[in-house]
Amino acid sequence: MDAEPQPSDAPKKGGWVTFPFIIATMAGLTLAAGGWSNNLIVYLINEFNIKSIDAAQIANIVNGWIVVLSLTSTLDPLKPTPCENDQSPCMGPSKAQIGILYTSLALSTMGVAGTRFTLATMGADQFGNQKHQVVFFNWHFFTMYVATLVSMVGIVYIQDNVSWGLGFGLSGAANLIGLVAFVLGGRYYQLLKPQGSPFTRLACVLVAAFRKRKSLLSPKIEDYCQEPQPEGSNLMITTPTTSFKFLNHAALVSPGDMNPDGSINKPCNLCTLQQVEDLKTLIRISPIWSTGILLHTPIATQMSLIVLQSLAMDRHLGARFQIPSGSMMIFVMISTSISLAIINRFLLPTLHKLTHTSPTPLKRIGIGHVLTISSMALSALVESKRLTTAQTHNLTDNSIVPMSVFWMVPQLMVVGVGEAFMFPGQVMFYYQEFPKSIKSTAAAMVALFIGIAFYLGTAVIDFIRKTTGWLPDGINDGRMDNVYWVLTIAGLVNFGYYLVCAWMYKYKNVDNKELISSNPC
Repeated sequence: MDAEPQPSDAPKKGGWVTFPFIIATMAGLTLAAGGWSNNLIVYLINEFNIKSIDAAQIANIVNGWIVVLSLTSTLDPLKPTPCENDQSPCMGPSKAQIGILYTSLALSTMGVAGTRFTLATMGADQFGNQKHQVVFFNWHFFTMYVATLVSMVGIVYIQDNVSWGLGFGLSGAANLIGLVAFVLGGRYYQLLKPQGSPFTRLACVLVAAFRKRKSLLSPKIEDYCQEPQPEGSNLMITTPTTSFKFLNHAALVSPGDMNPDGSINKPCNLCTLQQVEDLKTLIRISPIWSTGILLHTPIATQMSLIVLQSLAMDRHLGARFQIPSGSMMIFVMISTSISLAIINRFLLPTLHKLTHTSPTPLKRIGIGHVLTISSMALSALVESKRLTTAQTHNLTDNSIVPMSVFWMVPQLMVVGVGEAFMFPGQVMFYYQEFPKSIKSTAAAMVALFIGIAFYLGTAVIDFIRKTTGWLPDGINDGRMDNVYWVLTIAGLVNFGYYLVCAWMYKYKNVDNKELISSNPC
């Protein structure tokens, strides 16, 4: 993951000079996000008197504005009266209190969504060399996981043992430091000029193709609209491909499509062949993209359930210290951080020396699939043992089972290694394969299916609660192990679907453009 120095004749904008600013921004924002999201379930249960499974559901939905969240922990009117052991019934939050809580979580979630994966593509845009882009992605994810690790150890401990207000306040301070770092690097960033929404242009392809569906396609390249090029340069003429041939109608020039100056009269009546081919690329990628949803749904569900499990297990490390439940995912971060270093500094270089090739992004994603499925199976076995121990000791509800929480470490380590393979693989795959017009949204597409996975995980848990008795409020009375087995089976089915999609996909190794001299439409 070594960053190579920038040549002395490099342009002033972009390059490695932007690296420390973007990485510092990523570190600050990740510390902030980790500080409020990793311990959210415990906060909802202990401070807002919300039942355990409901708290897990809320965490799935919301998983920035940290100030409002800090106020809910420091101002008594913004949270319900604390529950005492002998208090019955335990009063939940009022409508106003829950409204303020949801508002703070919504703002925090939007802040994370608008920065974490956007920074990844913005950072990659600073480099024209693909090798440098790969190095940047490696450092980006390494920083993200290390910062999350720090927040899990430090900020979560402060929240559980010192003060929720101080913990959320530190998250806000980290967020501010990240913002300052980002602003300070502003004069060095290489920014792409905005050209309108690329997705609007792609939508116009569908509209134009439908409107011209009765027109006969021409075998002549000059009958199709080409992307305008700078004056005096040789044009890269795109040839219409035969796949999804119906879309080629969108670029077929008809009478009235052009203005006298050669510009397009109405964008949704005529599109360029480049726009058509960009849409075809997205269609080819979409099956692989869809597999990412079911790949991350088990992980999203596990992140919530692991906290509930740890609350009902022995979390002591020594005589006095007790591991916070919200810090259990620390083992995922440790595993991922170490694995990223090993993969990029040892495994990949060794494979390249031995085979003169490197694993493709799709192969790295595939390894992530296998490891995630293995983690779900391990989770099912460990939970089965925990339930057996609870039954042996006649423990019900959420009573603490005399079984060490470290039994769950192997499954978390396995999923961590899986993330080290699949997250960089996914971002690199979409960044390399996405059309140039929407390349900046490549990492955001990963964030999109992760978000969908969390919502789907919420729906899965809700469905299981309504149709089975596996997830009661007292997890010792349920069968959470069966939930993990369902996730394991779903992962296996999805992996089979992924293998088919990956086998059928062809990388953009062959450029469908030829260099000729011509005029654009």
